[in-house]
Amino acid sequence: MKRDSRLSSVLHAILHMAEQDRPMTSDELAVCMRTNPVVVRRTMGLLREAGFVSSERGHSGGWRIKADLARLTLRQLHEALGEPTVFAIGNRHETPECLVEQSVNSVLDSAFAEAEALLLERFASVTLADLAAEFTRRFKDYKLQKG
Repeated sequence: MKRDSRLSSVLHAILHMAEQDRPMTSDELAVCMRTNPVVVRRTMGLLREAGFVSSERGHSGGWRIKADLARLTLRQLHEALGEPTVFAIGNRHETPECLVEQSVNSVLDSAFAEAEALLLERFASVTLADLAAEFTRRFKDYKLQKG
């Protein structure tokens, strides 16, 4: 199963957007996200529907952050992206009548649900302002090292 990296990509794009005093085009964001501008428009469209970004058409148009980064959480972005599957592992369902498969699936379902709930709880406690602060800290350290 292919991993869904949209959340990571969106976070990357939003942090780049936060550093700009102007809208960023889909082409610019595609470079940041290392993807196609069509993918950017589709993904950012989901964030626009959720009210987190806005878009402007025309020569000086592009995408802008609309939400307050101090209030926008990883969980909210995850939900805006359609709540993609958190884990790439899952149960087999080849023989649902098999008692062994039923037992294994029951235990794994419970473990997966607990792990997902814990991860989503953590997502709800991390804001984009937290990520921006982490970037700023790393950038300052980088500049000091490069001296």
